[in-house]
Amino acid sequence: MDVNLKDKVALVTGGSHGLGKAICLALAAEGARVAVNYRREPGKAGQLVDEIAERFGMEAMAIHGDVSDEAQVQRMFEEVASFFGRIDILVNNSGICPVSMIKDMSLTEWESVLRTNLTGTFLTSREMVNHLIGCNRTGCIVNIASQAAFNGSRTGKSHYAASKGGVVTFTLSLAKEVAQYGIRVNAVAPGMIHTEMVAETLEKNMERYKKEIPIGRVAEGSEVARAVVFLASDAASYTTGSTIDVSGGMIGV
Repeated sequence: MDVNLKDKVALVTGGSHGLGKAICLALAAEGARVAVNYRREPGKAGQLVDEIAERFGMEAMAIHGDVSDEAQVQRMFEEVASFFGRIDILVNNSGICPVSMIKDMSLTEWESVLRTNLTGTFLTSREMVNHLIGCNRTGCIVNIASQAAFNGSRTGKSHYAASKGGVVTFTLSLAKEVAQYGIRVNAVAPGMIHTEMVAETLEKNMERYKKEIPIGRVAEGSEVARAVVFLASDAASYTTGSTIDVSGGMIGV
């Protein structure tokens, strides 16, 4: 199946490591040009840009920006659009997930998680929608949600779960608003993935997670990235407002 991503331009937030890196590589493998957003690690973003060029011969750029900062988001879109000439695909992957039980959680930590995971998705999506409408182009947005949006959390990640629940309903609302412009908006809800963010948790609790996941194992980033590629492609031309479960069956368990 030809997903028709050749020479499309994709901006992936939080793209320098973990799931974001897997998404950047998967998009580049299908012929997309990629802007790798990072907040703190320019070295990793630069290495990924080089890897994309070496492995796939595709143009890529590293772009700094904090998705929770409105001015930085606006500047990031301006620089990416100037470099590539346009942006066709936005993948909202940036997220943080500190651990704190509700009884011990500070307001500062709660607001920090919501601002990055949910407000950040709003800010980048708003910029993307206005970019596409202003250029009179169609395009798509893929948001990274989580199985926690549906299952909640009992391990100190209630703020993360709440933010991802917001991402799911925001995805649906935005999809309905912008369908008239030929803009599609969807989400992917992963479960546990082998990434730096959860490496320590997985090491301590691997056997428990294997028992909780119906498929019986933790996902690789590439498995989730393939779902993102599908939603970003022409193969999903009639799909909008949906959230695809890529949790190994954890949703509803």
